[in-house]
Amino acid sequence: MEISKTLTERRRRGVILSLQGWQRLQASERLSAQRDNDDYPYTLEQLSLMTGLSTNTLTKVRRRQKPVDISTLDIYFQSFSLDLSEEDYSLPETLKSATEPTFAKEISFSSPLSCDSPLYIHRSPIERSCFQEILIPGALVRVKAPSQFGKTSLLNILAEYSKRHELRSVTINLKLLDRSFLDSTNKFLKWLCAIVTRSLDLPVQLEEYWDDLFGGSYSCTHYFETYLLPQDSRPLLLLVDGVDELFAYPEVALDFFGMLRAWYEQGSYGASHEIWQQLRLVITHSMDANFPVSPHQSPLNVGVSILLPAFNLMQMKELAFRYGFEPSELYAEALGNLLGGHPYLLQLSLFHLSQFPQSLEGFIASATAYDSVFSGHLRRQGELLEDAYGCVLPKNRH
Repeated sequence: MEISKTLTERRRRGVILSLQGWQRLQASERLSAQRDNDDYPYTLEQLSLMTGLSTNTLTKVRRRQKPVDISTLDIYFQSFSLDLSEEDYSLPETLKSATEPTFAKEISFSSPLSCDSPLYIHRSPIERSCFQEILIPGALVRVKAPSQFGKTSLLNILAEYSKRHELRSVTINLKLLDRSFLDSTNKFLKWLCAIVTRSLDLPVQLEEYWDDLFGGSYSCTHYFETYLLPQDSRPLLLLVDGVDELFAYPEVALDFFGMLRAWYEQGSYGASHEIWQQLRLVITHSMDANFPVSPHQSPLNVGVSILLPAFNLMQMKELAFRYGFEPSELYAEALGNLLGGHPYLLQLSLFHLSQFPQSLEGFIASATAYDSVFSGHLRRQGELLEDAYGCVLPKNRH
């Protein structure tokens, strides 16, 4: 009798998708999209065709703010071969007020975003272009964008994609590099080889393959060609994040980038250099970086160039929607006017508003305050301006 009463109450009052239910659905949707949709997220229209639910109903379910009939959730789950359990939904009164964003209360925001973050916004057709390119033998992809525009988050997505397509992958974050390794090209390239080797769970064999007589670039190339690349039949995806970090060290940058350029060119020579076709390179750098290497030695004018743009209005609406703000158009337009589609600052703003609720007008009015959520960003921009003025203005003016 009690069970029947509970079920009747759920049908009458409706239920809301829980965080666990959302995560299960998202995981199943991702797997289905990888298999049947060229690894690209389903649109609402596609989900509507797959489930038989209207786009409005799907939006209501995914926003997790207004109750829906339990049979609706059951249909949605069954469409992705999932059994609906009691942990997948909650009664409306067990959640926060519908005027507050419930989704972001239950997750944490970090930068960069992980490969499975529900806060990652696809910038079509960029991800798909990268996916296709890294499957090509000997590929080189250059991702450029201003600081905090999502370069590292994109690398996380590519690393995960590569694993599902039988590629080995190693990410090198040059921002974590100890400056003591930049004293010489030899030290830096030995560090690079050791990091890649350890990331592949292989024993470091520098003593066997390295000969200082031939120099760092030749020895590093020999190490990859005769040890790392032949160790596995699967291609190796090397993702190098933040090559800007080397620009202050012209000697190291000249040798390293010249070597990458040579690797890419060897991968383009055909069957005689088949081993280098096993290597796929992705490098990221800032648009405004002052590159210290000749165009003929640079890897930044070959391969495929990917420019990460600011979010457009549709992408900003999608992000506000994922944080649970309604109407998402209002937040997208207001924050877009303030921030110009800057991905990190938009994430920061929406996360702050979700954790510390206040009016949108009040948030915008205090944007330039000393203790605002943007204070760190504004200080960094001020420091960059000071450095820039120092380069163009005489140091002593009387």
